[in-house]
Amino acid sequence: MAIYNAFLRKKSVSLPCAAQALLGKVYLFHGKYDQGMFKLAADVLDDVINSNVYQLVADYNQIFENENENNIESLFEIQYTNQGGVEWGCLQCGNGNVAVGYNGIRDYPQGGPFFFAGYGYNTPTQEVVDEFESGDLRKDVAILDIIDWASKNTGVTYTLSRGETGYYNRKYIPRKEGYKTFGNFALNNPNNYRVIRYADVLLMASEANNRMPISNDGKAQQYLNQVRRRAFGLDNASIDVLKTGLELTSAIYHESRMELMGEGHHFFDLVRTNRAKDEIENFTPNKNEIFPIPLVELELAKATQRWGQNPGY
Repeated sequence: MAIYNAFLRKKSVSLPCAAQALLGKVYLFHGKYDQGMFKLAADVLDDVINSNVYQLVADYNQIFENENENNIESLFEIQYTNQGGVEWGCLQCGNGNVAVGYNGIRDYPQGGPFFFAGYGYNTPTQEVVDEFESGDLRKDVAILDIIDWASKNTGVTYTLSRGETGYYNRKYIPRKEGYKTFGNFALNNPNNYRVIRYADVLLMASEANNRMPISNDGKAQQYLNQVRRRAFGLDNASIDVLKTGLELTSAIYHESRMELMGEGHHFFDLVRTNRAKDEIENFTPNKNEIFPIPLVELELAKATQRWGQNPGY
């Protein structure tokens, strides 16, 4: 109930805009099959932008801290709390963000600064770290370089396990201020998941305007460059993208990856734009675009034979 009330108290909540943004995303994803869907996406997303309900938060660094949840840039967030006291024996008994605990720094000391420990999963690759342009302020918000952090903060220790890169998804790792002594720390993180941000709306609208049958690259550039100017802390045209056509499309893909890094969108963007097979190691086309149906769900529905499994699984 406390989570629900906190959501209702958000002064700028506009559920119709959130629904429109989600509809625009649906149209954008269907553009893979019908280019006319991009026009529908552009119209819906333009309406969200023109509603003037939302705007970009000036300081990108503030978006993902707990005290700035449900801000003027956020159309929709899944609400979490650390008040449940959940333990491993009953994961469904509380309302903490379990994923944040999994993403955290392995063996980080309890007395260490700012962050709290976790299990070291879902670590960024060197490739995505290198894709950030020089001067992009989002890099240090999205990526925590634990080796660099430890060298600058006395008493910081950590363990890198197999597969870990030394980088962490800084947006969604445990914050020290969110730690509670009751329940398992890994299961009770209060970090909300930002499902749709206004920056994402601008980038989706940019792509839709660029890729619709009769493109509007001028509008696409305008939306894209709003996001870029915030990212570089520059209110001028020095970092604006002025490309058109397919070059603009590629620039939008790049910007979306940088802006939304670590927020759970990139895999699905690669799939819907047919880039997954070239970008993801060991990706199998016509299989890995979708996940297998959990066997327990098929059994509970008595549909093992009636539905069958997804292709390739």
